[in-house]
Order: sequence, then C-alpha cells, then structure tokens
Amino acid sequence: MRGPRTAVVTGGASGIGRAVALELARRGFHVTIADIDGEGAARIAKDLDGRAVTLDVTDAAAVAAMIRGVKDEHGRLNIVVNNAGIGVGGATDELTLDHWNRAIDVNLRGVVHGVHAAYPIMRAQGYGHIVNTASLAGLTPAPLMLPYTAAKHAVVGLSLALRAEAAAHGVKVTVVCPGFTDTPILANINPGLPATGVSRNARQPGMRLYPVEAMAADVIRGVARNKALVVAPASARVAWLAARLSPSLAVRMSELVIRRLRAEGVVSGHS
Repeated sequence: MRGPRTAVVTGGASGIGRAVALELARRGFHVTIADIDGEGAARIAKDLDGRAVTLDVTDAAAVAAMIRGVKDEHGRLNIVVNNAGIGVGGATDELTLDHWNRAIDVNLRGVVHGVHAAYPIMRAQGYGHIVNTASLAGLTPAPLMLPYTAAKHAVVGLSLALRAEAAAHGVKVTVVCPGFTDTPILANINPGLPATGVSRNARQPGMRLYPVEAMAADVIRGVARNKALVVAPASARVAWLAARLSPSLAVRMSELVIRRLRAEGVVSGHS
C-alpha cells in the first residue's frame, strides 16, 4: 500500500513556511520541515508529527539528499515548497558584494537547488507540485533592496517558465508572491551582513502586515487550484496590477516612497 502524501517545506521553522507546513499537515500530508534552524524545525515537526532536517539551501548536495530521502522513504514526492529566504535591504550605495551574493545564494540558488532535486523525481513519477516563494518585490520595481528584488524577479521567471515546460509531464508549478506579511524576516534584514539604514528601520511603527495564517491559506488554495501565481493580500494584487498597467507609474510611486523614507531619516539624502 502506498504511504501518505508527502510534502517538503524549506524555511519551515518560522513565518510562511511554518504556516504552510501546518496547513499541509492538517490536510493529511507527511511534512518534512527543512530549515537552517534545526531546533526550530524540530519543534514544528514535533507539533505536526512530521520530520525535521537541518538544511542550508545553498548546499545543493544536501538539498538533493534530503529530497531524494523523502522519495525513497515514502515512495513518492507530492509537494516541494522552496520557501527558504532572507531579507537583504539598503540603499544601493550602502550594499557590498556580500549583500548581493548572499541574497542570490539563498533566495535564488536555494530555489534552483530545490527545483533541480525535485523536478526529475516528479517528472519520472508523472505528478507533483513545486511551489516557489518569491515576493511582491519579484513583480514590482521594489527599491532599497536591489539584491532581494533581483533574486525574487528571477524566481518568478524561473517558476513560470518551468510551469510551461513541466505541464506536459504532469508536474505543476506555482510561484507565491506575498506582500508585507507578518513574518520574522522584517526583524532580521541583512542577517550576518553589514547593517544599513533600511535594515535598522525595516519594520516601521504602525505598519500593516498580513497575517501569516491568511497567507498560508492563500498558498494552499492556490496549489489546490493549480494557480500559476499566488499574490496576496489584496493590496499586493493592486500594486502588481499597477506595475503591469503602467511600469512608469510604478517607478514614480517607488520614488515617492524613497522620498518619504529620506525625510524620515531611514535612508540618507544622497542615496
């Protein structure tokens, strides 16, 4: 008899990853929680009777071994959520190449490693769903975090192109683009990297954030409906629509945001 449906969630110890993992477990999936925070992953796995793996998504061999291990143990691989990511922000003249490299390594290569490991397995079995977490910053001209914005745009492009290629083989692909969501990422901008004005002031007083549980419900609903893109909350969809209808207007709106942040001292006047 075939085992339970399986799901892998990277970055599953907190934030959107944690909430998605809990939702998948409620729906009967055996969930593997993979996170660089192994202790946090273990706590979540215990709550949902899943499995915890300490994982750095920049390590391609480790990602491949973890995903292959799930397939070997359970006989199938149903869903892989490539969710692990970090926030990198700052005026461009404040950023070092370390900021750029770390954003690309985690936010883009981490997704590439997950896709590279999961897609051949899913293609061979004739089914499966890959879910990649990007950001509203991957759909709009988001300034003051160019490494993050560039990586997330790449994740959107990768996901949509893979979706077109994978459809003939029974494999589905969804890319998730959250707006400002209540996750730990805003409290930990530039982890292990030089601080910037943005990283010191990322979470502004009175900032309205989308509940992570609502975001997870949107993700699960989008996967069930095989949506190409999941963009939430509604304010994020409005921003996305504006950027599609008038890229020039979207850039001008971003300029206004920068002016406000300069006035508030979040970024320097020469940035």
